[in-house]
Order: sequence, then C-alpha cells, then structure tokens
Amino acid sequence: MPYAMITFRVRPGHEEELTELFGNSPPLETPVVTDEHGEETARLLGTGVFVKDDVLVRLIHYQGDFAGIARHLASQRHVHTIEKDIVPFLADARDTGTPDGFAAFFRDAMMRCVTQSESRAQTSPL
Repeated sequence: MPYAMITFRVRPGHEEELTELFGNSPPLETPVVTDEHGEETARLLGTGVFVKDDVLVRLIHYQGDFAGIARHLASQRHVHTIEKDIVPFLADARDTGTPDGFAAFFRDAMMRCVTQSESRAQTSPL
C-alpha cells in the first residue's frame, strides 16, 4: 500500500496548538474516492500528522489512484475546517479555498518519495 507525505511550513513554537487543532478536527466524511461516474478509484486507508519545530507533515496511506485523492480531500468539510484553523500558524500563505488552489498546494507540498516497502512477513500478536 503506498504512502504520500504533505509538508506544511509552520511558525515554530506552536506544536501544542497544532497538536490540539489536528487532534480535535472532525473526521473525514468518507475514505472512498470516486470519479465523475461514481466509480471507486481510490481509498484513504489512514493518515497521520507529525510536527517538529517549523515543519508539520501529514502522512497519507492510500490505495488506488492518487490523483483523485487531492480532488477528494478538497471536497471534504474536515479538510476545510483544518485549512481555516491552521492559517494563523502557517509560515507561508497559500490559497486552498478553490479546488484548483487546493490541488496546487497539494502538488507543491508533496514530498518526493525516495523508497517505500511493505513487510510480507506474518506478524505475531503483541
């Protein structure tokens, strides 16, 4: 299963506020990504958010077509709530209020993947 990482440059010294903001954000309406015909093209399997000093990173675990992920996230109320609330903590302004603006941010903020691997070994219960 692939992963993507989206970076946010934030003002340092606000890790607690950012932790609270993301921790209290509403859930995603649906993890299922569909095309214009309603056919499933991708699925969000999980996300994680990490912050250190002036960098905040969102990890996206998904399957399927990643191009549809940005379009899907741009339509989610949950994402717009976070986008509005994160503005005071951002180091750089950006326009995510339109689908095109959100897609541009998503594309520009995505980290280049160097390698990904998946363990094929059976895991034992902890």
